[in-house]
Amino acid sequence: MQEIHRTEIATLGEFGLIKHLTENIKLQNPETKYGVGDDAAVLEFNNQQTLVTTDLLMEGVHFDLVYTPMKHLGYKAAIVNFSDIYAMNGTPKQITVSLAVSKRFCIEDLELFYEGLQLACQLHGVDIVGGDTTSSVTGLAISITCIGVADKEQVTYRNGAKETDLVCVSGDLGAAYMGLQLLEREKAVFEGQKEINPDFSGKEYLLERQLKPEARKDIIEELSKAGIRPTAMMDISDGLSSELMHICTQSNVGCRVYEERIPIDYQTAVMAEELNMNVTTCALNGGEDYELLFTIPLTDHDKVSSIKGIKVIGHITKPELGCGLITRDGQEFELKAQGWNPLKEK
Repeated sequence: MQEIHRTEIATLGEFGLIKHLTENIKLQNPETKYGVGDDAAVLEFNNQQTLVTTDLLMEGVHFDLVYTPMKHLGYKAAIVNFSDIYAMNGTPKQITVSLAVSKRFCIEDLELFYEGLQLACQLHGVDIVGGDTTSSVTGLAISITCIGVADKEQVTYRNGAKETDLVCVSGDLGAAYMGLQLLEREKAVFEGQKEINPDFSGKEYLLERQLKPEARKDIIEELSKAGIRPTAMMDISDGLSSELMHICTQSNVGCRVYEERIPIDYQTAVMAEELNMNVTTCALNGGEDYELLFTIPLTDHDKVSSIKGIKVIGHITKPELGCGLITRDGQEFELKAQGWNPLKEK
């Protein structure tokens, strides 16, 4: 087996490391006047709203390096931020990247992380314009701030849903959670063994949804082409039920969603059955799908129905009716926010 070359991070120092990781970054946007290399990036915008979002990812809480490749981690760390900007009906333009790194990591590890990061940025036309690095005694921590833009009249908040609006989602739900369950199961099976050869055949989609999610730039573009402006929107990071309740609370409305309309991939259903889990519960509460959940006026029903990859799953009601799920057999249950909550006690 060929020995992998390791370059210790200490050989470069902080500024040497920043230069090493960012010297080949090419700026793509005219709004980016000055990127990495000074105390702050310089951006210039005319007649547009500037959107800013930040995500903090902690090793052992948000990701497990036993089964998460560094390149995939870099890609996902960028994508989750872009998704927040798309969820505001905006366009991501720049990111800053801050890392806290322990001595377990070498230059080559961080190169792979930046490869994934830059791949995501190239696909979405985003510039890396700065950040910070420091040491860590508790593993890897990643903080990314994303800056985006949107025309003032196009910015979409969580608080605009109106009674009789349709509730829509993009893509399918629950696959990322099933991918996580699969990875955790195989990690437990092979724990303590030198040779790890899990068989993931037939489950590739689930792994991709967990390790390499995509932000739905395409859906934002299709809605714009169709002349549809959502009345409220979020990305599904913590689970459909939690996000729906956020929209309903902030818009002061209720909702009804139909179990039979929730889009679920075949591999997700098979995996849920294999693990003896309820697939609807997984789709409602799983999280990390990074699909878009949004509401639109009832009058846009025909327009949205013609867009591939969007499903109408319910409608908005009066606030006193609360948030309810209509099951396949016609029963009604109250929706509960049981999605991902990183701060709850175990």
